[in-house]
Amino acid sequence: MTSSPTEPLPLGRIVAATKQWVERLGEQWVEGQLIELKRRTGAKWHYLTLRDRLAEMSATVAIPDDVLTEAGPVSEGMTVVALVRPFLNPRNGSLSFGCRELRPSGAGRLLAQLEQRKQLLAAEGLFDPARKARLPFLPRAIGLVTGADSAAERDVFENVRNRWPAAVIEVRHALVQGDRAAEQVAAAVVELDGLAHVQVIIVARGGGSLEDLLPFSDEHLIRTVFAARTPVVSAIGHETDTPILDLVADLRASTPTDAAKRVVPDVREELDRIGQARQRIERAVIAQVQAEQRHLDQYRSRPALANPLYAFDRERDQLTQQRWRLDRAVDQLLSRERTAIQHARERAVAMSPRRTLERGYAILADGAGDGVTSATEVDEGDDLQVYLADGQLIVEVREVQTNEERMSGDE
Repeated sequence: MTSSPTEPLPLGRIVAATKQWVERLGEQWVEGQLIELKRRTGAKWHYLTLRDRLAEMSATVAIPDDVLTEAGPVSEGMTVVALVRPFLNPRNGSLSFGCRELRPSGAGRLLAQLEQRKQLLAAEGLFDPARKARLPFLPRAIGLVTGADSAAERDVFENVRNRWPAAVIEVRHALVQGDRAAEQVAAAVVELDGLAHVQVIIVARGGGSLEDLLPFSDEHLIRTVFAARTPVVSAIGHETDTPILDLVADLRASTPTDAAKRVVPDVREELDRIGQARQRIERAVIAQVQAEQRHLDQYRSRPALANPLYAFDRERDQLTQQRWRLDRAVDQLLSRERTAIQHARERAVAMSPRRTLERGYAILADGAGDGVTSATEVDEGDDLQVYLADGQLIVEVREVQTNEERMSGDE
């Protein structure tokens, strides 16, 4: 196929020829770093961007939903290998790739395996926060599983001794890297878990690569730590390292030094707290004593305590007042009764026969001394006794005249 400025070829022929040549390349396995993953909810196709690790070159790859699902957990930053086939779009001449298979590679493969293991163990509840035990405030003894003469061992010892010099540490050395590391660490955890005086166990090692830290994601070790009755602290690597042991442990420490700070209190801080507590107690006791002293002073200032006989004096005064009121009431009553008697006596005297005689009247009585109240009770010639105010007369009746007879005579 030849062309020239005077005899150019149609663009469509060139694009079609290029498309045939590209598609003759067929399917190829390629390796690259997954730098972008665009998942579309409910779509059959998704898109990811792969970048060559050696050259500044990237390509967009379309991947079916079922292929992406079968690849397992993949995330941006992982290295993957993909079975791709190139395509040329005849409409705009753009080059794209379709993916028929995707697999994590290298560290990405390990991460995918670890992620799958995490999901399975999480589904069993091994990472449930409700199952994690609380660390004792001050353990009788601390179990330490670490490599012999390692920096992690020195860090734990130095920081524990600095914070609490009297702390007891039971050390069990184990391989912390390699094929037998997980087995030895698990055995050390079981041994320390069987010691009654060990109340917390630290599993510690320094940082390392993903492959170096793989023993601390071993399923047997994870289940051993989960079954331990003693609280376990995971202190593996640095802050960014996250083996599965961190998830199952009762407490994750970012470093061995951080683990030492978590398992024992700082003696200086505790002494300061004790000093502060003593000061608060002393202030509280002094305040209480002062309050009670004020109450005592108030009680002592009361008349009853200032003068023990105050109550008796008060009762005596009240009794005197009562007697005075009683005497006054009796005097008033006697005066009223005396006045009433006097009035009654005067009325009686006023109505007595003697007073009547003193007013000029007289009392008649027959010879037997019986009072005469009617003219019909006497006869002429009877002797009558006449009682006067100043003496007594004996008179003889010369004539008897009744009112009727006197009135008829007047007529």
